[in-house]
Amino acid sequence: MKSLTILGSTGSIGQQTLEVADHLGMPIIALTAFNNKDLLREQTAEFSPETTVLGSEPGGIDAIIDVAENSGADIIVTAIAGEAGLESTLAALRTGKRVALVNKEPLVCAGELVMQTAREFKTEIIPVDSEHSAIFQCLHCGAGQAGYTKPKQIKKIILTASGGPFRNKTQAELKDITPEQALKHPNWTMGKVVTINSATMMNKGLEIIEAMHLFDVTPEQIEVVIHPQSIIHSMVEFIDGSIVAQMSHPDMRMPIQYALTYPDRQPGLTRPLDLTKLSGLTFEKPNLDIFPCLNLVYRAAKAGTQACATLNRANEEAVDLFLKEEIPFTDIPVLVEKALNALEK
Repeated sequence: MKSLTILGSTGSIGQQTLEVADHLGMPIIALTAFNNKDLLREQTAEFSPETTVLGSEPGGIDAIIDVAENSGADIIVTAIAGEAGLESTLAALRTGKRVALVNKEPLVCAGELVMQTAREFKTEIIPVDSEHSAIFQCLHCGAGQAGYTKPKQIKKIILTASGGPFRNKTQAELKDITPEQALKHPNWTMGKVVTINSATMMNKGLEIIEAMHLFDVTPEQIEVVIHPQSIIHSMVEFIDGSIVAQMSHPDMRMPIQYALTYPDRQPGLTRPLDLTKLSGLTFEKPNLDIFPCLNLVYRAAKAGTQACATLNRANEEAVDLFLKEEIPFTDIPVLVEKALNALEK
């Protein structure tokens, strides 16, 4: 049984990864967290890792990077949120072991470097994001005996989005949205920043940049569609006109398990999908007046790595200000656009 190191074990995905690992009987080599000392202590007592690191302690960040590169685990799960996860992700990639990639920001801020490092060290990256896991699975299903679809055979990647809690709101209604309202996602349970990013659809935008690097496609080859039921997690359209989709109930434990067991599949924790009980699957185009972050992402993606990093950093700062109730919800894309405009001057 393969062993795991989990970077960011006290976050939402880290906790679910431990649940999946326990289900599969996978041993835990190392756990890291930033400042949730109590939960890390509980996890240590339950899973008995060889090493634990708290990043907020003196030397903790360097210790996390060291664990990422030297824990000896067969699979490193990189679930440290934000730009802080970049160095530890690069360290994990230098191991040549499988990296179950959770954190979007390394690919958003330094996609070319991340993929170059993976190629240099022959490291296998398996995406954990539900959308990118879905695309990864679709590309395998569509490849036949080749094992994996070549980029030139991909016509379009279709990223599905729930639309978050505000897809039917007007621009005027969004001005008074509170953090409490924005943190109530209709389908998924996620961390605060990711949930706010879902409400603005910046999260889907970051997934566009992530998909570009993971699957070697252009921004023009990626389409976002609103799919409120969150049953189809993404699709791939091939050059012959066929479309392959991956479907399941919205449960992050499924893509987590797939990243840990790939290329095999094992019985999981997600409840089976009964198609006869679905009321319907609907799709619609995103309203760019309500979700201007999507246009900002396409703009940054076409401009290059520096613009993508600027967009991500500005968004992190804007989301933090909104959660502190220092700016209204509608100012998040405004501040991001100002940062991109400043970069272009």
